[in-house]
Amino acid sequence: DEDGPPIPVQALNEVLVHRGSSGHLCKLEVWVGKSRVTMVQGDGLIIATPTGSTAYSLAAGGSMLHPSVPGIILTPVCPHSLSFRPVVLPDSAVVTVRVPANSRSSRVMVAVDGKDRIELMRGDSIEVAVSPFPLPTVCKNSVTDDWFLSVNEALQWNLRLEQKGLTPPAQV
Repeated sequence: DEDGPPIPVQALNEVLVHRGSSGHLCKLEVWVGKSRVTMVQGDGLIIATPTGSTAYSLAAGGSMLHPSVPGIILTPVCPHSLSFRPVVLPDSAVVTVRVPANSRSSRVMVAVDGKDRIELMRGDSIEVAVSPFPLPTVCKNSVTDDWFLSVNEALQWNLRLEQKGLTPPAQV
């Protein structure tokens, strides 16, 4: 490869590829395995784990993914297209994000779990995959009970006043 090998990146929550301080849209080629799946044009792309699905990815419009569902979420950040929606990929997917040579922005930042780590130039790429070493967690009750308790307490998920029932009309 004339651009050099991809840089492998792993994270607990998410990998964010973003435009940094540039005023230009981020232009990113996204590959899953050997297939080019899309061209991101926007402020960036979040590649989230189930653990990270309730953080930045959720704030950017991504889905919450139960921790027992092995997957990777691709969530665009302020895409320049109304049809670009988050997608959930299997945990076997290997995602490569590449800055194309014709990108307006000469550099793109990569943040891992909220900290800028890598600067990508035109032609550079990163490769993101699920670690073969899962992180064990301790649950008080069960994974599902603890997860819903967490999203209900921390995010106030679907909290609203309950709709009142209809009262029969008064007889005249």
